[in-house]
Amino acid sequence: MGAKSFLINSLPFAAMVMVECLDVGLTTLSKAAMSKGMSRFVFVVYSNALATLILLPCVIFHRAKRPPVTFSLLCKFFLLSLVGITLMQNCVFAGVSYSSPTLASAMGQLIPAFTFLLAVIFRMEKLDWRCSRNWIKIMGTLLSISGALIITLYKGPAEALFLVTADLCVSISTTFQAAVLKECPSEMVMVFFFCFFGTIQTSIVSLIAERNPSAWKLRPDIELISIIYSAVVGGAVTFGVVAWCIHKKGPFFVAMFKPVGIAAAAFLGVSFLGDTLSCWMYCRSNYNCCRLLWSDLGTIQRERTW
Repeated sequence: MGAKSFLINSLPFAAMVMVECLDVGLTTLSKAAMSKGMSRFVFVVYSNALATLILLPCVIFHRAKRPPVTFSLLCKFFLLSLVGITLMQNCVFAGVSYSSPTLASAMGQLIPAFTFLLAVIFRMEKLDWRCSRNWIKIMGTLLSISGALIITLYKGPAEALFLVTADLCVSISTTFQAAVLKECPSEMVMVFFFCFFGTIQTSIVSLIAERNPSAWKLRPDIELISIIYSAVVGGAVTFGVVAWCIHKKGPFFVAMFKPVGIAAAAFLGVSFLGDTLSCWMYCRSNYNCCRLLWSDLGTIQRERTW
């Protein structure tokens, strides 16, 4: 019983480590596809549309377990997609197209800081100024933001602005998902509508922003591979696993795993995209800024129940 309980309790931890590594693969593939000339707007539309089709059978065949979908819930799904897919994905892929997956992972260390601030604002996290644990979180948040500012000065504000906006959208979406899952406990239903409304919204954005009709033609090379990977791994799998972990452990637990992707991003960036080792240096510096937040993860798991 002890070993079984340990494995069950470790499952969310292992799942989030896997998600972060897969997410780095997504940004690396997308960067490779966009370097070949693929439109980032078209990429977002096709990947979310394919993810919606993949998730559709799950919603249909689990109709008995599906909670009632009210108009109010649909509006929440729509807003969730607007922040978590339309704004976030367009910003992150714009940032990656101008910079690198390594820089995106480095700037992603703002997500734990933003999520902590949102948790305090919405009273999901209580601050006790006499508790050293809360001071550790505050110091980690300040250091994470300081590290992001240093990177912004080093690389320039153009790339960083897109990535900071994407990080804020991820934090808002993660916090909002925790609230939505209390009303709709089925993760797959939420993820399906998440991708469905995201497809509609990004299609409208793409039709306005992408005026070249030939951009919608897919070539059977890295473009097609990246879209399939993004839909299956980045959409259906990642969104589903993250929603499940948010439901089980809460949004702050999910946000704490962002530093995991730094090493993978640096390795893939140097190996396949020709990034310089200086990227690894400032990624490592930003990782150290987040170590104080990471040091509190065990306490959060023991003490918080979302």
